[in-house]
Amino acid sequence: MATVEQLLAESTALAGDEAQREAQVLLCAALKKPRSYLVAWPDAEVEASAAEHYRHLLAQRASGIPVAYLLGEREFWSLTLRVNDATLIPRPDTELLVEQALKLDLSPGASVLDLGTGSGAIALALASERPRWQITGVEHSPEALEIARTNGKRLGLKDVAFHRSDWFTAVRGQRFDLIVSNPPYIAESDGHLSSGDLRFEPRSALVSGADGLDDIRHIIAEAPTWLEPRGRLLLEHGFEQGSTVRALLSTRGFTAVASAEDLAGHERVSSGVWQGEGLC
Repeated sequence: MATVEQLLAESTALAGDEAQREAQVLLCAALKKPRSYLVAWPDAEVEASAAEHYRHLLAQRASGIPVAYLLGEREFWSLTLRVNDATLIPRPDTELLVEQALKLDLSPGASVLDLGTGSGAIALALASERPRWQITGVEHSPEALEIARTNGKRLGLKDVAFHRSDWFTAVRGQRFDLIVSNPPYIAESDGHLSSGDLRFEPRSALVSGADGLDDIRHIIAEAPTWLEPRGRLLLEHGFEQGSTVRALLSTRGFTAVASAEDLAGHERVSSGVWQGEGLC
């Protein structure tokens, strides 16, 4: 039988700086052991069935399939979320959107709408920090919606409501203190779509027209109808789209328009306040 060390040495088919870490993650999944086990027991022999499972995962990863899809889960905001190829893979960049929302001085029972919730990552992260907020997540894809609901139940955050909706259609007649969204914002011709993990993620959750801003334009145009007076809109966007998104917000009548930078210093989240009809 092969040892832990020998199996990890088989990861040469993986490319990039993350290859060794990914191999360790996949071997931990096959063994159902924590990473500390690999360090403590490099000479431990691995059962043939576990070794075969690991090699199968390794081959799939070498073909490009994202680790998150192979494991069926991804950590976001310290929450372990189920994911599959019907959902985007939650990324650290989106945690900035959560951080900005949590900084807002909202009432304890504030109403919050998460547009395009996907796996439910943003809605559930907010619910874990603000259990009294009334949070609704909407999602067009029925497959992704089922994942979001599953994640809510697994995490014990059952009070978050998830609905199938084409943006605002399922919340007619409602108003919210805060609307958040990580919408599609990649241009149709962007070369990144044919490389890396993006090749395997749902295109409908990534691409938004020729310049990547079609959905953002729609959300900004429609959001005031669904916002309470002095309600806030927070949007994640591409690292080069900040100035355009701020202009769109200002033109629509939002005030206190601003952008927040991610850890790399890129403008990643833009926001504005809707004063209300006749108030702005």
